[in-house]
Amino acid sequence: MNKNNLMPLLLALCVVIGILIGTFYANHFSGNRLNIINSGSNRLNNLLHIVDDQYVDSVNIDDLVEKAMPQILSELDPHSVYISAKDVQRANDDLKGSFSGVGIEFVIRKDTLHVQNVLSGGPAEKAGLLAGDKIVSIDGKPFTGKEATNEEAMHRLKGKRGTTVSVGVLRYKEKKVRYYTITRDNIITHSVTATYMLDEKTGYIRIKNFGDRTYNEMLAALTQLTMSSLNFSQLVIDLRDNTGGYLQAATMMVNEFLPKNRLIVYTQGRKSPRADYRSDGRGSYQEIPLVVLINENSASASEIFAGAIQDNDRGTIIGRRSFGKGLVQQQIGFPDGSMIRLTVARYYTPSGRCIQKPYTMGDEADYQHDLVERYKHGEFFSEDSIHHTGPAYHTLLGRTVYGGGGITPDIFIAEDTTGITSYYKEALMSGLIMQYAFGYTDENRPRLKDFDEMSQLANYLEKQNLVEQFATYADKNGLRRRNLMIRKSHSLLEKFINSRIIYNMLSEEALTQYTNRDDEAIRKALEAFKNNRAFPTKK
Repeated sequence: MNKNNLMPLLLALCVVIGILIGTFYANHFSGNRLNIINSGSNRLNNLLHIVDDQYVDSVNIDDLVEKAMPQILSELDPHSVYISAKDVQRANDDLKGSFSGVGIEFVIRKDTLHVQNVLSGGPAEKAGLLAGDKIVSIDGKPFTGKEATNEEAMHRLKGKRGTTVSVGVLRYKEKKVRYYTITRDNIITHSVTATYMLDEKTGYIRIKNFGDRTYNEMLAALTQLTMSSLNFSQLVIDLRDNTGGYLQAATMMVNEFLPKNRLIVYTQGRKSPRADYRSDGRGSYQEIPLVVLINENSASASEIFAGAIQDNDRGTIIGRRSFGKGLVQQQIGFPDGSMIRLTVARYYTPSGRCIQKPYTMGDEADYQHDLVERYKHGEFFSEDSIHHTGPAYHTLLGRTVYGGGGITPDIFIAEDTTGITSYYKEALMSGLIMQYAFGYTDENRPRLKDFDEMSQLANYLEKQNLVEQFATYADKNGLRRRNLMIRKSHSLLEKFINSRIIYNMLSEEALTQYTNRDDEAIRKALEAFKNNRAFPTKK
């Protein structure tokens, strides 16, 4: 073999030897000197490798990563989150419209799970649970203190249909724990919770979130209103306490009310080019006068809806400034079934307002206490106390609207604190008021069945002196009678007791009808129609 033929072979051999030497040094000396390209991601990878290779004790690297990922994402913004594989289904259940569970509504108060309502005909009711019960153990394990969170409660109570869960329950002022075994079943949830006529011309639709079924449910509700009254010609959409959901649901719903080629919302981010969402002109309700109700708990998709209606001068927004959640999350899945929801863009209303309220990276505590600060500064009680941090913007017709987070309504409604006393608060917090309403319903069910309309049942209940009966019941169960406070809170106590009995006997829609009878936002909505403040824009 001549020298010319040997040269390519020698060059190839040198390359292989070089690779082997480089690999040897990288593997054996990386503990003290990492790669020359020392980016953040490389440092994390190298750190995990060093811990796994050299730490004094054995380490579960997967578990370490599981704990580290939420912390990393929490340094970005309040809505970028990591969701473990076991929690992915639960995270999507509410917006899917159905899940398997026990059938209760609950709230966590003072590190304890309080049952607010037991769904009629659901698994929990069949097992014997009552509104007002406290669940203190689940499947033999204590469920109080730091362990008692909304997320953990849903994780433990939800499960496959047909499986069972054992709960330990404390009733108010009882010392002995009662135990119940509940067989999980399918629980159907609806986004549209009330549809009825406020008067002969005004339809009303209450929407609690924006999920897979919401658009179709809204269309069905509009059809119901059209068929129920020949005079249906103006509409109130109630988005108060609506925490949002799917962007697509919101844009499809807004599309029903806008003329062709109107901007509904746009998104934009550092790596996400601007994306516009526009109406296609096929909506069936482009001419109907419209009012949208919002409050401080209206967020995300509900703010997109309200912002689109306001900026296009398509209707009137009534209530209090909305939450201010306008970050676009992209779901990115991992091979093990876990996923992250990563903020990739922001939502902007047609006028250019960013819906997202300001936040400091990594400072989630201040962000979460924003509503408390708004309350302290008087924003819930006075329109003049609303603090806009962003510049002024203009609607399609030139009206001034403000940025700085959330949607500021066209007509402000102050929160009504008249009649609130410490007795009323304690009656709610203890669960006694709900337990009394549930017990009254159960004991009087044969008589109450005679009333199939909300107004009939409400008129009957208002003659039963239930506030006095409740005060006696509460006094026997540890809530001391305070006559002056009871008189001051009489109207609130009566309204709450009656509303829960109406809910127990009829439906959530009937409850909404009852509470709306003296609702200031509803009154202002009807005034807006009368004064021509809720009419469609001229094309």
